[in-house]
Amino acid sequence: MVFGQLVIGPPGSGKTTYCNGMSQFFPQIGRKVAIINLDPANDALPYDCAVNIEELVKLSDVMNEHSLGPNGGLVYCMDYLEKNVDWLESKLKPLLKDHYLLFDFPGQVELFFLHSSAKSVILKLVKKLNLRLTAVHLVDAHLCSDAGKYISALLLSLSTMLHMELPHVNVFSKIDLIESYGKLAFNLDFYTDAQDLSYLQYCLDQDPRAAKYRKLTKELCEVVEEFSLDKESVGNLVKLIDKTNGYIFAGIDGSAVEFSKLAVRQVDWDYYRYPFLPLPGIFVINY
Repeated sequence: MVFGQLVIGPPGSGKTTYCNGMSQFFPQIGRKVAIINLDPANDALPYDCAVNIEELVKLSDVMNEHSLGPNGGLVYCMDYLEKNVDWLESKLKPLLKDHYLLFDFPGQVELFFLHSSAKSVILKLVKKLNLRLTAVHLVDAHLCSDAGKYISALLLSLSTMLHMELPHVNVFSKIDLIESYGKLAFNLDFYTDAQDLSYLQYCLDQDPRAAKYRKLTKELCEVVEEFSLDKESVGNLVKLIDKTNGYIFAGIDGSAVEFSKLAVRQVDWDYYRYPFLPLPGIFVINY
């Protein structure tokens, strides 16, 4: 049984930075990690990847050959990957013995709540290679500064979770930059807990464009409120992901359990002591 993370989220939310940071964090807690880049538009990788989709298909070639834009090109690349999933399987097999896997996906959100190819690829890998994966959905923290954008981000996360049918953890990224977007209407805990979104109604009513959608907004907030949310640091995020994909319960021989115990011992490290981790803080929204 092999464990890992499916790193997804909108463009610019910090997926590649997250993978780079985690690739440096995991060796500190005794795990060998391998990054699988499945973003054909990511041509400036800050990390060494074990598998790179550009060996199979390149976005620039697809756009030129088929006269497609970036979005259409990414859909084509995911469809092509689905049809050639055997290629990905063969690349992953040498890593299955002792590596923890990080899948770095494209930022086109339609791929994860509308289109079926990415989901199909993952489900095939889960079934054939006995993978246990958790979807880690990154959300740019600056969206908290706008009530409408924040609710939209929650709905996107919820739609993605339901579509992908995987254990799911949502993470606010770039929390160190949030103050540059202005003062938040509420404490940060409010946005990570999201227990009573009715408080956002006042903020929305100040915008005449949003006021006329008051009833719709109220109903959407009630949908989100049915899910419980929680806040964690990087080390605790790893523990949470380990729970969702079953890492801490696996390994009859005790190997995975021992790694998990090591992780638990190490998560009390002060996060701010580690300059190789690019985010000074992350907050987990755990549905």
